[in-house]
Amino acid sequence: MILPADSHVHTEWSWDTLVGDMEGTCEQAIRIGLPVVAFTEHVDHTRWAAPTEGPYMSAELTAAADPDGLITPPPFDVAGYLATVERCRDRFPELRILTGMEIGEPHWYPEQIARLLAAGPFDRVLGSLHCLPDGDAHAEPWALFPHRDPAGLIREYLAEIPRMVAGDDPFTILAHIDYPLRSWPADRAGPFDPRLFEEEFRYALRATAESGRALEINTRIPLDATILRWWHEEGGDAVSFGSDAHRPELVANGFREAAAMAEAHGFRAGDTPYALWGRL
Repeated sequence: MILPADSHVHTEWSWDTLVGDMEGTCEQAIRIGLPVVAFTEHVDHTRWAAPTEGPYMSAELTAAADPDGLITPPPFDVAGYLATVERCRDRFPELRILTGMEIGEPHWYPEQIARLLAAGPFDRVLGSLHCLPDGDAHAEPWALFPHRDPAGLIREYLAEIPRMVAGDDPFTILAHIDYPLRSWPADRAGPFDPRLFEEEFRYALRATAESGRALEINTRIPLDATILRWWHEEGGDAVSFGSDAHRPELVANGFREAAAMAEAHGFRAGDTPYALWGRL
């Protein structure tokens, strides 16, 4: 089978990775037969607490933290990024390379995002919810689970999705609706069961579908097929595929399985390799 486009890939132009490599990712994409890759670099404005221990601590995040332990994401270098994309397009003409951004909490920063998007052409724009309020600050789920009720946190996260997709913020794909599950505390909360949150998932999915946006099948962790079925039932018209790779060897990771699941739930490839998959 022809692999679907990887519409969620990070390189050295994403502030949170020191191991990203756009040229190396292009080489890997060609090696595995991936026809299209979209470099959707992180664009974040929310300040949040840096991890001081555990699996989410990294040299990148430690370096980005201020003396108070808060991370203020640096500005996105649009000109440098676009120049690297053009260099890769010249070097790898057999690979379709799309530009993009992954915007964190886009509904909170409309003016800043509008200025960035005006600075150049962007083919794939993802909207992501990474952080939630935590007292007077914000934090990612991995930092919230240790002192919050896990089920309550999932419901809070899903309740923010309809607010994020309600406006006309210029993103066309909702990324990783299951983002909190990357740090779900199974040791104290048991295995995650999406059916316990069916009402909340369906409401978030329905709002996303009604906004005209696509749902991403993010393969960083396998998306539960139940959520994809709900997406189809709630009127979702399209899906995209994203590895969320921060290093070259992970581009298109798990795509064959993800594509088979999408087909089983009523979605098919478009007319071109870079098109989103639509429903039958």
